[in-house]
Amino acid sequence: MVSGFINVLKPPGMTSHDAVSFIRRTYGLKRVGHAGTLDPAAAGVLPVALGQATRLIEYTTAADKAYRAELTLGYATDTGDTTGRIISRKAVDMPAESQILNAFAALTGRIEQIPPMHSAIKIGGKKLYELARAGVTVDRQPRIVDIVKLSLLSAAKHTILFDVTCSKGTYIRTLCSDIGARLAAPAVMSLLIRTKVGPFLLADSFTVEEIAEQPAAALLPADAALGHIAVLKLSDSQSQKFLYGQTFSCPGSDQELVRVYDHNDGFLGLGKRSANLLAPVKVMSLL
Repeated sequence: MVSGFINVLKPPGMTSHDAVSFIRRTYGLKRVGHAGTLDPAAAGVLPVALGQATRLIEYTTAADKAYRAELTLGYATDTGDTTGRIISRKAVDMPAESQILNAFAALTGRIEQIPPMHSAIKIGGKKLYELARAGVTVDRQPRIVDIVKLSLLSAAKHTILFDVTCSKGTYIRTLCSDIGARLAAPAVMSLLIRTKVGPFLLADSFTVEEIAEQPAAALLPADAALGHIAVLKLSDSQSQKFLYGQTFSCPGSDQELVRVYDHNDGFLGLGKRSANLLAPVKVMSLL
């Protein structure tokens, strides 16, 4: 059975769902899912899981993400990017670099963000973008996100190009609007490329054309997304117990979650250690 991750370089115009459908067709599998939705207009890293690796997606979504983004000053839209309806305009001068860096500093660290109306968050069972398309605007509660790093790359002709590393749940469109607000100017996100999702890097990604031509070469092992989790190797007898879903004695320091391997470095799944016991959490018996 085919199982593993693919680091897809999603092109602009393709939805995350389109990418999953493409992988299903290419590999002849139904069991396919993606980690971290990427806006249709955006490009970049989209990790896609196949087969049993789909059971591991939940352990990849908490990873930090990195983006290269461009914002344009002078107007705002109802979507926060260039695809939306213009709702305000203002003639602005290009801010000094020091002003931009001050705005970046104010928005670095743990901050509050109000999710945009054009997002997939559900309120009252309805996705926000569905309400927005129906002309309905609802109050949204601020969310706490971490902006790990903001780096200015260039600023010219009313555009600011920057790199950002951030936690899951960060809306770069909202960040662009917030940067604009700090500069007393309306702003939209005019470009977005995701350059990293945890261990998946843009430099190592595969285009859809490359995947179609060499599907086997693009497939990574199922544990490729789990580098942030500690490793535990088991003996043959322990491996058998783990594969049968048994909790057993396994002396050592307690670590809440571990990647479990047999003595030949075969990936068996994920387990939890507590009080010198190991309990299977995800058993990947067919990998």
